[in-house]
Amino acid sequence: MFWNFTYSIKLPLLLCAALFYGCSSRSEGEVLQQEIPEEEKDYALVWAEEFEVDGPPNPDNWSFEQGFVRNRELQWYQEDNALVENGLLVIEGRRDTFPNPNYDPSDSDWKSNRPEIHYTSSSIKTQGKHSWKYGRFEIRAKIRVEEGLWPAIWTLGAGHEWPSGGEIDIMEYYGGNILANAAWAGPERWQAIWDDSRTPVSSFGDPEWDQKFHIWRMDWDVQEIKIYVDDQLLNTIPLSKTINQRGNVVNPFREPKHYILLNLAIGGQNGGNPAGTAFPSRYEIDYVRVYQK
Repeated sequence: MFWNFTYSIKLPLLLCAALFYGCSSRSEGEVLQQEIPEEEKDYALVWAEEFEVDGPPNPDNWSFEQGFVRNRELQWYQEDNALVENGLLVIEGRRDTFPNPNYDPSDSDWKSNRPEIHYTSSSIKTQGKHSWKYGRFEIRAKIRVEEGLWPAIWTLGAGHEWPSGGEIDIMEYYGGNILANAAWAGPERWQAIWDDSRTPVSSFGDPEWDQKFHIWRMDWDVQEIKIYVDDQLLNTIPLSKTINQRGNVVNPFREPKHYILLNLAIGGQNGGNPAGTAFPSRYEIDYVRVYQK
Protein backbone atom coordinates (compact mmCIF):
# COMPACT_ATOMS: atom_id res chain seq x y z
CA MET A 1 0.00 0.00 0.00
CA PHE A 2 2.12 2.88 -1.27
CA TRP A 3 2.66 5.39 1.53
CA ASN A 4 3.06 9.01 0.36
CA PHE A 5 5.68 9.56 1.81
CA THR A 6 -4.43 -23.24 3.83
CA TYR A 7 -6.42 -23.24 5.39
CA SER A 8 -9.75 -22.40 3.77
CA ILE A 9 -11.65 -23.94 6.69
CA LYS A 10 -12.03 -22.29 10.09
CA LEU A 11 -10.23 -23.63 13.15
CA PRO A 12 -12.24 -26.36 14.83
CA LEU A 13 -15.08 -25.07 16.99
CA LEU A 14 -13.71 -26.85 20.03
CA LEU A 15 -10.48 -24.89 19.72
CA CYS A 16 -12.37 -21.64 19.29
CA ALA A 17 -14.40 -22.25 22.41
CA ALA A 18 -11.21 -22.70 24.39
CA LEU A 19 -9.76 -19.34 23.39
CA PHE A 20 -10.86 -16.00 24.73
CA TYR A 21 -12.43 -13.57 22.26
CA GLY A 22 -12.78 -15.71 19.19
CA CYS A 23 -9.46 -17.49 18.85
CA SER A 24 -7.65 -14.18 18.72
CA SER A 25 -6.57 -13.28 22.22
CA ARG A 26 -3.40 -15.35 22.55
CA SER A 27 -0.14 -13.46 22.64
CA GLU A 28 2.07 -13.69 19.58
CA GLY A 29 4.51 -15.93 21.44
CA GLU A 30 1.98 -18.62 22.28
CA VAL A 31 1.56 -21.51 19.90
CA LEU A 32 -2.05 -22.36 19.14
CA GLN A 33 -2.23 -26.11 18.93
CA GLN A 34 -3.86 -27.67 15.91
CA GLU A 35 -3.16 -30.43 13.46
CA ILE A 36 -0.79 -29.15 10.76
CA PRO A 37 -1.00 -30.58 7.21
CA GLU A 38 2.07 -32.44 6.03
CA GLU A 39 3.18 -29.64 3.71
CA GLU A 40 3.25 -27.21 6.65
CA LYS A 41 4.73 -29.48 9.31
CA ASP A 42 7.68 -27.11 9.81
CA TYR A 43 5.34 -24.31 10.93
CA ALA A 44 3.39 -23.69 14.11
CA LEU A 45 0.46 -21.31 14.37
CA VAL A 46 1.53 -18.47 16.68
CA TRP A 47 -1.35 -16.01 16.20
CA ALA A 48 -4.75 -16.08 14.57
CA GLU A 49 -7.65 -13.70 14.12
CA GLU A 50 -10.69 -15.72 13.07
CA PHE A 51 -13.30 -12.94 13.34
CA GLU A 52 -15.73 -15.13 15.24
CA VAL A 53 -17.26 -12.53 17.59
CA ASP A 54 -19.81 -10.21 15.99
CA GLY A 55 -19.35 -6.49 16.51
CA PRO A 56 -16.32 -4.20 16.20
CA PRO A 57 -12.92 -5.78 15.50
CA ASN A 58 -11.30 -7.06 18.70
CA PRO A 59 -9.54 -4.04 20.28
CA ASP A 60 -6.93 -6.36 21.79
CA ASN A 61 -5.75 -6.99 18.24
CA TRP A 62 -6.71 -3.99 16.13
CA SER A 63 -6.71 -0.21 16.18
CA PHE A 64 -8.17 2.15 13.58
CA GLU A 65 -6.66 4.75 11.33
CA GLN A 66 -8.68 7.96 11.32
CA GLY A 67 -9.51 10.60 8.72
CA PHE A 68 -7.58 11.32 5.55
CA VAL A 69 -4.28 9.46 5.87
CA ARG A 70 -2.15 8.97 2.71
CA ASN A 71 -1.79 9.12 -1.05
CA ARG A 72 -4.45 11.84 -1.53
CA GLU A 73 -7.01 9.06 -1.33
CA LEU A 74 -10.68 10.02 -1.40
CA GLN A 75 -11.92 8.05 1.60
CA TRP A 76 -12.25 9.26 5.16
CA TYR A 77 -11.24 6.41 7.46
CA GLN A 78 -13.60 5.82 10.37
CA GLU A 79 -14.55 3.02 12.73
CA ASP A 80 -18.17 2.75 11.54
CA ASN A 81 -17.17 1.05 8.28
CA ALA A 82 -15.62 -2.08 9.85
CA LEU A 83 -17.77 -4.77 11.42
CA VAL A 84 -17.40 -8.45 12.25
CA GLU A 85 -20.46 -10.44 11.23
CA ASN A 86 -21.12 -14.10 10.42
CA GLY A 87 -17.45 -15.04 10.86
CA LEU A 88 -16.11 -12.31 8.56
CA LEU A 89 -14.56 -8.92 8.96
CA VAL A 90 -16.39 -6.63 6.55
CA ILE A 91 -14.75 -3.35 5.56
CA GLU A 92 -17.31 -1.35 3.66
CA GLY A 93 -16.54 1.47 1.27
CA ARG A 94 -19.39 3.97 1.06
CA ARG A 95 -20.24 7.00 -1.00
CA ASP A 96 -21.08 9.68 1.57
CA THR A 97 -21.12 13.45 1.67
CA PHE A 98 -20.49 15.46 4.81
CA PRO A 99 -18.24 18.33 5.91
CA ASN A 100 -14.56 17.76 6.52
CA PRO A 101 -14.18 18.50 10.26
CA ASN A 102 -10.57 19.58 9.66
CA TYR A 103 -11.37 21.95 6.79
CA ASP A 104 -9.15 25.01 6.58
CA PRO A 105 -9.24 26.80 3.21
CA SER A 106 -5.98 28.58 4.02
CA ASP A 107 -4.09 25.33 4.58
CA SER A 108 -2.09 23.88 1.69
CA ASP A 109 -2.33 20.35 3.14
CA TRP A 110 -4.66 18.20 1.04
CA LYS A 111 -6.08 16.65 4.23
CA SER A 112 -7.35 20.03 5.38
CA ASN A 113 -8.21 21.96 2.22
CA ARG A 114 -10.96 19.60 1.08
CA PRO A 115 -14.24 21.14 2.25
CA GLU A 116 -16.17 17.88 2.05
CA ILE A 117 -15.80 14.13 2.46
CA HIS A 118 -17.37 12.08 -0.34
CA TYR A 119 -16.29 8.53 0.54
CA THR A 120 -15.75 6.63 3.79
CA SER A 121 -14.03 3.35 4.62
CA SER A 122 -11.95 1.68 7.35
CA SER A 123 -8.34 0.76 7.91
CA ILE A 124 -7.32 -1.44 10.85
CA LYS A 125 -3.85 -2.40 12.04
CA THR A 126 -2.08 -4.47 14.70
CA GLN A 127 0.42 -1.69 15.40
CA GLY A 128 1.42 -1.59 19.07
CA LYS A 129 -0.42 -4.86 19.75
CA HIS A 130 1.12 -7.63 17.60
CA SER A 131 4.13 -7.70 15.30
CA TRP A 132 6.35 -10.39 13.84
CA LYS A 133 9.61 -11.00 12.03
CA TYR A 134 9.66 -13.94 9.60
CA GLY A 135 7.03 -16.60 9.17
CA ARG A 136 4.10 -17.60 7.01
CA PHE A 137 1.28 -15.08 6.87
CA GLU A 138 -1.99 -16.36 5.47
CA ILE A 139 -5.13 -14.34 4.82
CA ARG A 140 -8.37 -15.55 3.26
CA ALA A 141 -10.33 -12.70 1.74
CA LYS A 142 -12.69 -11.60 -1.01
CA ILE A 143 -12.18 -8.32 -2.84
CA ARG A 144 -14.06 -6.42 -5.51
CA VAL A 145 -12.06 -5.52 -8.63
CA GLU A 146 -13.75 -2.33 -9.76
CA GLU A 147 -12.47 1.06 -10.80
CA GLY A 148 -11.50 3.26 -7.89
CA LEU A 149 -11.21 0.47 -5.31
CA TRP A 150 -7.86 -0.14 -3.63
CA PRO A 151 -8.06 -2.99 -1.06
CA ALA A 152 -4.86 -4.10 0.61
CA ILE A 153 -3.19 -6.53 3.01
CA TRP A 154 0.18 -5.12 4.00
CA THR A 155 2.82 -4.73 6.70
CA LEU A 156 5.02 -1.93 8.00
CA GLY A 157 8.16 -2.07 10.13
CA ALA A 158 7.29 -1.19 13.72
CA GLY A 159 8.93 1.84 15.28
CA HIS A 160 10.48 3.30 12.15
CA GLU A 161 9.65 6.07 9.72
CA TRP A 162 8.43 4.97 6.28
CA PRO A 163 10.09 3.60 4.25
CA SER A 164 13.11 2.95 6.48
CA GLY A 165 11.11 0.31 8.38
CA GLY A 166 10.10 -1.40 5.16
CA GLU A 167 6.73 -2.16 3.61
CA ILE A 168 5.42 -5.49 2.33
CA ASP A 169 2.27 -5.56 0.21
CA ILE A 170 0.93 -9.08 0.53
CA MET A 171 -2.02 -7.96 -1.57
CA GLU A 172 -3.04 -4.78 -3.31
CA TYR A 173 -5.56 -4.36 -6.08
CA TYR A 174 -5.96 -1.43 -8.42
CA GLY A 175 -6.09 -0.77 -12.13
CA GLY A 176 -7.00 -4.35 -13.01
CA ASN A 177 -3.93 -5.86 -11.33
CA ILE A 178 -3.09 -7.81 -8.20
CA LEU A 179 0.15 -6.42 -6.77
CA ALA A 180 2.76 -8.11 -4.57
CA ASN A 181 5.40 -5.60 -3.49
CA ALA A 182 8.12 -4.63 -1.07
CA ALA A 183 9.67 -1.21 -0.45
CA TRP A 184 12.67 0.09 1.44
CA ALA A 185 14.45 3.45 1.82
CA GLY A 186 16.07 5.31 -1.03
CA PRO A 187 18.63 8.10 -0.59
CA GLU A 188 16.08 10.85 0.17
CA ARG A 189 13.51 11.08 2.96
CA TRP A 190 10.12 9.58 1.94
CA GLN A 191 11.74 8.08 -1.17
CA ALA A 192 11.26 4.33 -1.59
CA ILE A 193 12.94 1.67 -3.68
CA TRP A 194 10.35 -0.82 -4.90
CA ASP A 195 10.32 -4.44 -5.96
CA ASP A 196 6.85 -4.84 -7.39
CA SER A 197 4.87 -7.40 -9.31
CA ARG A 198 1.60 -6.84 -11.16
CA THR A 199 -0.58 -9.74 -12.21
CA PRO A 200 -3.69 -8.94 -14.28
CA VAL A 201 -6.87 -10.32 -12.74
CA SER A 202 -7.83 -11.33 -16.28
CA SER A 203 -4.89 -13.77 -16.32
CA PHE A 204 -6.66 -15.97 -13.76
CA GLY A 205 -9.17 -16.93 -16.46
CA ASP A 206 -12.21 -16.65 -14.21
CA PRO A 207 -14.83 -13.97 -14.96
CA GLU A 208 -16.24 -14.48 -11.46
CA TRP A 209 -12.88 -14.29 -9.70
CA ASP A 210 -13.92 -11.39 -7.47
CA GLN A 211 -17.06 -13.20 -6.39
CA LYS A 212 -14.94 -15.78 -4.56
CA PHE A 213 -12.62 -15.96 -1.56
CA HIS A 214 -8.91 -16.36 -2.23
CA ILE A 215 -5.93 -17.14 -0.02
CA TRP A 216 -3.02 -14.74 0.03
CA ARG A 217 0.19 -16.02 1.57
CA MET A 218 3.58 -14.59 2.37
CA ASP A 219 6.54 -16.81 3.24
CA TRP A 220 9.23 -14.62 4.79
CA ASP A 221 12.59 -15.79 6.09
CA VAL A 222 16.09 -14.42 6.43
CA GLN A 223 16.79 -15.07 2.75
CA GLU A 224 13.69 -13.91 0.86
CA ILE A 225 10.04 -12.97 0.77
CA LYS A 226 7.68 -14.95 -1.42
CA ILE A 227 4.10 -13.81 -2.03
CA TYR A 228 1.33 -16.05 -3.39
CA VAL A 229 -2.35 -16.04 -4.18
CA ASP A 230 -4.07 -19.43 -4.19
CA ASP A 231 -0.60 -21.06 -4.26
CA GLN A 232 0.36 -19.13 -7.41
CA LEU A 233 3.70 -17.42 -6.84
CA LEU A 234 3.41 -13.70 -7.62
CA ASN A 235 6.78 -12.34 -6.51
CA THR A 236 10.07 -13.40 -4.93
CA ILE A 237 12.07 -10.66 -3.20
CA PRO A 238 15.64 -11.60 -2.19
CA LEU A 239 16.64 -9.83 1.02
CA SER A 240 20.20 -9.52 -0.20
CA LYS A 241 19.05 -6.47 -2.18
CA THR A 242 16.67 -4.79 0.29
CA ILE A 243 19.31 -2.50 1.79
CA ASN A 244 18.23 0.94 3.00
CA GLN A 245 20.14 3.88 1.58
CA ARG A 246 19.35 6.11 4.55
CA GLY A 247 18.31 5.81 8.21
CA ASN A 248 19.59 3.66 11.07
CA VAL A 249 18.08 0.40 9.82
CA VAL A 250 20.30 -1.52 7.41
CA ASN A 251 17.77 -4.07 6.19
CA PRO A 252 14.10 -3.48 7.11
CA PHE A 253 13.20 -7.12 6.48
CA ARG A 254 15.90 -8.55 8.73
CA GLU A 255 15.75 -6.11 11.65
CA PRO A 256 12.38 -4.67 12.76
CA LYS A 257 9.25 -6.66 13.38
CA HIS A 258 6.29 -5.83 11.15
CA TYR A 259 2.64 -5.20 11.97
CA ILE A 260 -0.34 -5.93 9.70
CA LEU A 261 -2.77 -3.50 8.09
CA LEU A 262 -6.09 -4.30 6.38
CA ASN A 263 -7.80 -1.49 4.54
CA LEU A 264 -9.98 -0.48 1.65
CA ALA A 265 -8.80 2.75 0.04
CA ILE A 266 -10.76 4.59 -2.64
CA GLY A 267 -9.25 6.65 -5.45
CA GLY A 268 -6.06 8.55 -4.73
CA GLN A 269 -2.74 8.42 -6.54
CA ASN A 270 -3.20 4.85 -7.78
CA GLY A 271 -6.74 3.79 -6.99
CA GLY A 272 -8.45 5.29 -10.00
CA ASN A 273 -11.77 7.10 -10.39
CA PRO A 274 -14.66 5.58 -8.42
CA ALA A 275 -17.34 7.82 -9.94
CA GLY A 276 -18.88 4.97 -11.95
CA THR A 277 -18.49 2.28 -9.26
CA ALA A 278 -21.48 1.06 -7.26
CA PHE A 279 -21.38 1.61 -3.51
CA PRO A 280 -21.44 0.33 -0.83
CA SER A 281 -18.61 -2.05 -1.71
CA ARG A 282 -17.56 -4.85 0.63
CA TYR A 283 -14.05 -6.12 1.31
CA GLU A 284 -14.43 -9.34 3.33
CA ILE A 285 -11.71 -11.05 5.38
CA ASP A 286 -12.30 -14.55 6.71
CA TYR A 287 -9.14 -14.93 8.78
CA VAL A 288 -5.58 -13.77 9.37
CA ARG A 289 -3.07 -16.42 10.54
CA VAL A 290 0.60 -16.18 11.32
CA TYR A 291 2.85 -19.27 11.48
CA GLN A 292 6.48 -19.50 12.42
CA LYS A 293 9.02 -22.30 12.24
